[in-house]
Amino acid sequence: MPFTILFLNSGLLILCLMTLLWLLSLALKNASIVDIFWGIGFIIVAWLGFSYGYGYLPRKQWMCVMVTLWGLRLALHIGLRNWGKAEDFRYAKWREENGPRWWWISFFKVFLLQGVLMWLISAPILAAQSFGYPVILTPMDLLGALIWGFGLLFESIADLQLTLFKRNAEDKDKLLTSGLWKFSRHPNYFGEAIVWWGIFIIALAVGAWWTILPPVLMTWLLIRVSGVPMLERTMQHKPGYEEYMRRTSAFFPWFPKDRDADSR
Repeated sequence: MPFTILFLNSGLLILCLMTLLWLLSLALKNASIVDIFWGIGFIIVAWLGFSYGYGYLPRKQWMCVMVTLWGLRLALHIGLRNWGKAEDFRYAKWREENGPRWWWISFFKVFLLQGVLMWLISAPILAAQSFGYPVILTPMDLLGALIWGFGLLFESIADLQLTLFKRNAEDKDKLLTSGLWKFSRHPNYFGEAIVWWGIFIIALAVGAWWTILPPVLMTWLLIRVSGVPMLERTMQHKPGYEEYMRRTSAFFPWFPKDRDADSR
């Protein structure tokens, strides 16, 4: 199946899945399930590309492995984090603000919006599985896989460090400023962005240079919209966070600033 048709079909599939997920959220009265589905949705799209794409089989197989590993880890991480808890504060706030209208507003504001983003961001996954040349795994494929692996490892370690930190009751009102969190205030978001740049480079190996827009979009969302800004608005009230912000890079890992340098 050519890329254009495969891309359009994936959009239709995502629309159907997001509609079903929305109906389930109404029954559960919890829109947070959309976060768990984020990774799973990409897995479904990747296997759709594997089943119907005209691409080189080893490249298709490797792309499915990459997306499946990333998606399952993310879904499991978010699922375990949210298990037994109330609806995420973002959706709970919107539910309160919109009152009785939330049932239909949530479809457009949450599920349809995330569905459109999933559709657009999945373009490199489908492109890498749609084009049959080169009929060989190139150095570009290897580079993309290595970058993807680095990003996945980086965000996995960051998430694990934060999870273990939160399990300690003594650290409830403290900030995690060690490990990867010493070099970035959001190392998990940085790793997530790197994952998508790795996937793009594999798409670049088949000539799909125009799929650079999805990783750019993902990076922009994490830095400017739904990632860093949204989380930091909820964290700034914590004691010591302003100092942490002054010393530590927001997104890209870098050595922390010297406290004495700040006072000079």
